[in-house]
Amino acid sequence: MKKINLIMLTSLLAILLAACTSNTEETSDNHEDMNANTEESSKMDHSEMNHSGSGEVPEGLKEAENPTYKVGSQAILETDHMEGMKGAEATIAGAYDTEVYAVSYTPTTGGDIVENHKWVIHEEIEGAGNTPFKPGEEVVLNADHMEGMNGAEAVIDSVEETTVYMVDYTPTTGGEEVENHKWVTESELSPIEE
Repeated sequence: MKKINLIMLTSLLAILLAACTSNTEETSDNHEDMNANTEESSKMDHSEMNHSGSGEVPEGLKEAENPTYKVGSQAILETDHMEGMKGAEATIAGAYDTEVYAVSYTPTTGGDIVENHKWVIHEEIEGAGNTPFKPGEEVVLNADHMEGMNGAEAVIDSVEETTVYMVDYTPTTGGEEVENHKWVTESELSPIEE
């Protein structure tokens, strides 16, 4: 009888240990999956973005003479640079004609490379002259949209000549109004239907 109890107890212990080992492996796999997802999302993560700005613009930036969306008018945001942006009603705080760049850079604060960040304007690039930069060129950023951006070395991913807008909006996810958000391109706005 004692032998049967000992065999049953040993078997039960073996089953419990096997289950614990299996859970540990699953948990470890889940952590690895979570880490992979976190690394992927950090490439486009704008959580450290300065949602509101001072409203100051770089020296030499020219106001748009005849923008599609005039300062003080309203439009719908059609972009999702940040959570709660797409579909939000925005008030135009500024309109400027310039070149805009999508850039990839490694933050000066360390961490993973930020890929295809939208947008940095021509006047926010160190030593920018009158000629637009081309995709693939290496530059130094003079923008502080995100922590670790100012002074970071970057590569130009794309360039577009357009009107860029500084906007005020309340996120669709709730929270405080974002003021002087930089930058939204004309193609990222749509008129409010009446």
